[in-house]
Amino acid sequence: MRTITIKPKAITHNLNQVKKLAPQSKVLAMVKSNAYGHGVAAVLPALTQADGIGVATFTEALEARQLGWNKTIGLVEGAFTADEWQQAIEQDVSCVIHHVPQLTWALDNVPPADSATRVVWLKYNTGMNRLGFNAEGVINAARQLKETGYQLILTTHFANADDHDHPLNAMQIQRFTDVLAILQSTISPTIKGSLCNSAGIVNFSEHHYDWVRPGIILYGSSPVIDKTAQELDLQSAMDFSAQIIALQTVSANDGIGYGSRWIAQQDTKTALVSVGYGDGYPRVVNDDAYVSVIDDTSNHSYPCAVIGRVAMDMIVIDVSKVPAEVPLLNSKVILWGSAPHVDEVAAHAGTISYELLCRVTMRPKRLQA
Repeated sequence: MRTITIKPKAITHNLNQVKKLAPQSKVLAMVKSNAYGHGVAAVLPALTQADGIGVATFTEALEARQLGWNKTIGLVEGAFTADEWQQAIEQDVSCVIHHVPQLTWALDNVPPADSATRVVWLKYNTGMNRLGFNAEGVINAARQLKETGYQLILTTHFANADDHDHPLNAMQIQRFTDVLAILQSTISPTIKGSLCNSAGIVNFSEHHYDWVRPGIILYGSSPVIDKTAQELDLQSAMDFSAQIIALQTVSANDGIGYGSRWIAQQDTKTALVSVGYGDGYPRVVNDDAYVSVIDDTSNHSYPCAVIGRVAMDMIVIDVSKVPAEVPLLNSKVILWGSAPHVDEVAAHAGTISYELLCRVTMRPKRLQA
């Protein structure tokens, strides 16, 4: 059986780690892309101590409201149309404004004074060069919005926060700090700041400002290149498992799977696991990729290499080092969770944990721990 087990207690633990790292800041917890593949419905109850949630699309915001989330929702790409801006007002959603059309909609259609949409996250492009106004544009936009009655949070996004010593980090921090100071001194001292994503929370504690915006860190993956999830005291929020459905011994010099990519150097005991890229396990992994086979009688785990090509519905693993007395058929196999960690699997696949978590499909059975 293919199974995705979500662990809300782990998410709450990870949120508490964020709050310890940034005790003076409010927390906008990112739940975009179906809570990084974990499922918004499963995740929201674990985030009750967050001050708000962040989503990428209005559809995601509406889903959160329908699930009963009544705190702040931040639409991190803002409204896509004038009609969507009006819908944001109706649903009390706070929007990012990052270019002139969104600014125009906000100035032409001002929400009621008590609406959450009166709080605008004004995006300043400090070096990521995706969304946001330049320095002159953000100051002009802030002045117009403030005069119209909006509350402002200046925000930007790091391009390289995972690498503490990357030179662009210091440049982005300085640009953000300078413009925030100008806004607070020339327009209003009530203007707030939000600079740090997950990696920024870990690497730049002196620049947390009023709001932090954790994402991947909530789900138990390390957001930085020089510390593991374990070193950051994070707990994996998703266990991905499957089952051994067949056993065989492959003779020396015989190949396994499509393309006969893996050739047995000697007679090798193998197991077929009922999972593949159709479930979200990466199709291409290197020779260091492994899974953990669980002995149900002792609960001991055995690392076993993934061999041959990953197919849509199955993978083959080398079980020759598992003790002969372990009953392998129907045994549980951990694809990622505590070991291997999803960060490890991502490294073996030449990608990042964000992608693997977001790409898990709906075919595996979903459970909550």
